[in-house]
Amino acid sequence: MTETVPSSGALQGAALIADHVRRLPGKPGVYRMLGAHGDVLYVGKAKNLKKRVVNYTRPERQSVRIARMISATRSMEFVLTETETEALLLEANLIKRLKPRYNILLRDDKSFPYIVLRKDHKAAQVLKHRGAHSIKGEYFGPFASASAVNQTLDILQKAFLLRTCSDSVFEGRTRPCMLHQIKRCAAPCTGEIHLEDYAQLVAEAADFLHGRSDALHEALNRQMQAAAAVQDFERAADLRDRIRALSAVTARQDVNPAGIVDADLAALHRQSGQTCVRMFFYRAGQNWGERAYFPRHDKAATPEEVLGAFLAQFYENKRPPKILMVSHDLPEADLLTEALSLRAGRHVDIIRPRRGQKANLMRQALDNARDALGRRLAEGASRKIQLEGVAKVFGLKAPPQRIEIYDNSHISGTLAVGGMVVAGPDGFEKNQYRTFNIKSKDITPGDDYGMMREVLTRRFSRLLKEREKGTAIVPDLVLIDGGAGQLSATLAVMKDLGISTDDIAVVGIAKGVERDAGREQFFLPGRKPFRMEMRDPVLYYLQRLRDEAHRYAIGAHRRRRTKAAHTNPLDAVPGIGPLRKKALLARFGSAKAVASAKLVDLEAAEGVSKRMAKTIYDYFHDEQ
Repeated sequence: MTETVPSSGALQGAALIADHVRRLPGKPGVYRMLGAHGDVLYVGKAKNLKKRVVNYTRPERQSVRIARMISATRSMEFVLTETETEALLLEANLIKRLKPRYNILLRDDKSFPYIVLRKDHKAAQVLKHRGAHSIKGEYFGPFASASAVNQTLDILQKAFLLRTCSDSVFEGRTRPCMLHQIKRCAAPCTGEIHLEDYAQLVAEAADFLHGRSDALHEALNRQMQAAAAVQDFERAADLRDRIRALSAVTARQDVNPAGIVDADLAALHRQSGQTCVRMFFYRAGQNWGERAYFPRHDKAATPEEVLGAFLAQFYENKRPPKILMVSHDLPEADLLTEALSLRAGRHVDIIRPRRGQKANLMRQALDNARDALGRRLAEGASRKIQLEGVAKVFGLKAPPQRIEIYDNSHISGTLAVGGMVVAGPDGFEKNQYRTFNIKSKDITPGDDYGMMREVLTRRFSRLLKEREKGTAIVPDLVLIDGGAGQLSATLAVMKDLGISTDDIAVVGIAKGVERDAGREQFFLPGRKPFRMEMRDPVLYYLQRLRDEAHRYAIGAHRRRRTKAAHTNPLDAVPGIGPLRKKALLARFGSAKAVASAKLVDLEAAEGVSKRMAKTIYDYFHDEQ
């Protein structure tokens, strides 16, 4: 049970904190320090709130950064918890959600892909899944990348012949598909395998994904020998191919080390005030990939503090493995162990390998972290110069930390899409990209100004709401793909919403004469359009930003177009399943013909009752 302690707004800084300390209990909890606009400056947890918060009443004993945070504090909020473990879990959740300026922050925490064995169909389907675990089934992961998932799915198809097709395709098959012909699916859709035998394949696949591959190897070998003994050479050959597919997974022990079945490895390297944490994922005795993270933190924070805060946030929305190997001794290892065990629903061991195979793996991981951070520092030095150049060209007060670039894509105004990409000191921030499907019915097809107005109105309206909550991430510079017209549309939106160009700079970038790269014109409020020198490195950088927005908008439009092309209008009619849809298409030839058919013709179709024919007719009549 939690309790919120109210704050008083009459004081500020250390005086306000001291006023709170008088009323704080000596209990576990989480505290938030808020700025003048309600923005969250810092989130912390404590075993004893009173003893922890009292430290902030003496700013002269703090670092310059923390002293600055204390002076900026205008209010505080407290949540009491039953235990320190609960406080740690709540702290990690709030830090990830609110992204406070003075906390150690895990960045680029996009969702991981998983493999799902569905349990809600008579013939289980195996598929790749990203996002909330809303599908009924067994989840295996996380995988570091989509390619790692695809490699494992490829093995599952070769070794276990599991179906990957959708339910609608499954129900509509009358003969096996190509995957069955090339021995990648057992074809339960057409009865080529009994459902009981297919269920056995599914169970074997689950054993493999749980790391029980040795016993599975032995069982398949016995079956192959038995088939060969009775001269069933075709079955023996099929089993041999399945064994080979499984053997390919564990062929290299340096990639898939023996004895490590369910573990994550976290290696941290620090250099020039920046940090890289390289995460490796081992599941089912296999290496399921790795990913590099670059958490944001104060330079005074120790590597141990950074790694501990990183891991608490990293597992906030993920199930921890049985073993977590770390490169540094964590300051609150016992507390983190308890918190991760609580999240996993079983015990989690946190260890720092010092000898043997695990220590060798950690050394390799540290080398990888060092290499990734070295590349990032080299890129960052070049990018810093580019951002300083952007500030100079556009007359900004400081190099921009967040640039938002907008573009639209459509074909003659149809299926119009707006795209927003984000760039900053760390390069393109792809987890911040956004797509806007143009929804307004009042926009004339092909009206680029109207589309831009809708996109920016939706974006900046959301920004204002986030600012009220203290969670807004405000851009320093907005780049619009277009000239004076697009710039005017943008400025009109900002004026209507009460957003000043003193807070957010706006620049239009128009393509050059005959769309030549290097001849771009730049449009700023209150300045005449101008061009830059064709070989100016800043121009190349701005072209890259514009081209990335163009690429992203076109990709979003193509995905929307592809989806529309594959959508059958019959799928939306209530009561139309695969068999009935097949019968209608067989009689009328196309969905368009079904939509224009007379009621009497619909009633004559096989498998369509008078009531269903009326439903179909009314649906398309209403749509028209």
